[in-house]
Amino acid sequence: MLKDQITNLKNEAIGQILEAKSLQELEEIRARFLGRSGKINELTQVIPQLTEAEKGQFGRLINETKKTITEVLQQAQDKLQTTERPEIFFDPTVPGIQPPLGHLHLITQAIEEITAIFEKIGFRRVRYPEVEWDWYAFGGLNFPENHPARDEWETFFVANLYHGKFGRGLLTPHTSSGQLREMENNRPPIRMLNIAKCYRRQSDISHAPMFYQFEGLVIDENINITHLKGTLDYFFKSYFGPDRQARIRPYHFQFTEPSFEVDVSCSECHGAGILASGEVCRVCKNGWLEIGGAGMVHPQVLKNGGLDPQKYTGFAFGWGVERVLMMKYGLGDIRLLFEGDLRFLQQF
Repeated sequence: MLKDQITNLKNEAIGQILEAKSLQELEEIRARFLGRSGKINELTQVIPQLTEAEKGQFGRLINETKKTITEVLQQAQDKLQTTERPEIFFDPTVPGIQPPLGHLHLITQAIEEITAIFEKIGFRRVRYPEVEWDWYAFGGLNFPENHPARDEWETFFVANLYHGKFGRGLLTPHTSSGQLREMENNRPPIRMLNIAKCYRRQSDISHAPMFYQFEGLVIDENINITHLKGTLDYFFKSYFGPDRQARIRPYHFQFTEPSFEVDVSCSECHGAGILASGEVCRVCKNGWLEIGGAGMVHPQVLKNGGLDPQKYTGFAFGWGVERVLMMKYGLGDIRLLFEGDLRFLQQF
């Protein structure tokens, strides 16, 4: 009869263990059957009433039952521990997970690339004030008082900022304002590259109120148009690719004479205006893309900068960083460069 009681007790314990849903339940079952006041110990109270032979047999059954219940408890505990608290295995030899790294903004990349190109042929990078005087931005560059560029609908003038000699304060509308400052600060030979923020009242898919521009200025004895054309060809081939060409067309700027518009050959039709299929190129229509202005420094501007135009000549060119950047990558909307959308910026 004792044997049946022990067997029933063992089966009852195993059944409860297999149905347990948590480690807490297993601990309660262990205490219920194997604890100091548990059901197994309750059975041992009958030992004094047994014969010597029965005591030996009863002891073996009790030990076997405790062992079986303990083993089943351990198996159930291991299973629940894996489910509730997965073991974390640490291998110090496995490379760590690298955190995401940023990179230079696309405009900064372009500025560094443009700077490196011109430094190779002796240009020196400079920066001049973003808040400028009218004289350096307009007056000293031959802009008449009634010129449209000096209108408040074109230029950002700074309220209550005025200089007795240099006129009103304004946010510089072009990097050309650095030409006079460079001539004042340095004597020829001059090879200046001025890259800076500029401000104009414009805002659409190809213009922004704030944009970056780079200005090249070379002044020395016997400088002529061939030097300008060679410099433009060098830059376009270095920046856009060795198959690109530059051309200059007569134009008018207040501070250069003669003045030119500068075009670069189209990357799609290679300057032909016609695709291999015989269709008119949709990108350029005529084989060339307008990129900016250039020209020989006006003699009066040289005088305003304190130089003798009978001794020195020079050339200047300037256009937007964003413009050459958009042409290089085929971007159709300048606003993509300023929106901070990582989906776009991470492509570069």
